[in-house]
Amino acid sequence: MLKEHETEIRVRYQETDAMGYLHHANYFTYFEVGRTEMLRASGGDYRKMEADGVFIVVAKAECRFRRPARYDDLLKIRTTIVRVTRARIEHEYRVLRDDQELAVAQLTLAAVDRQGRPCRVPEWMHSSED
Repeated sequence: MLKEHETEIRVRYQETDAMGYLHHANYFTYFEVGRTEMLRASGGDYRKMEADGVFIVVAKAECRFRRPARYDDLLKIRTTIVRVTRARIEHEYRVLRDDQELAVAQLTLAAVDRQGRPCRVPEWMHSSED
């Protein structure tokens, strides 16, 4: 599993508020895109993982907004795995426009089974460094 990955996203008009800024709720959608693309780049597949009975849910989310993003900005979403435990994965996200940091977030994800009970994070999601 990769430890870090970057994804580019261009801010679309419908994602902005009345002032032309990226609406704060859309940052969390971008974080999910970054996380999904990191998993895909690592050879993983959410669909297969869910078919195997493991679901990844958000247990905690924090975001610090530093500067606004605007319509048509090209952003980089830098996704980093900070820690993987038996049942949790901690990510950090950095939203960048050129060299400017616009937002920093930390999300904790939990692995659960079909009944919503905690279960083990799949072994392949652990790196050899964990």
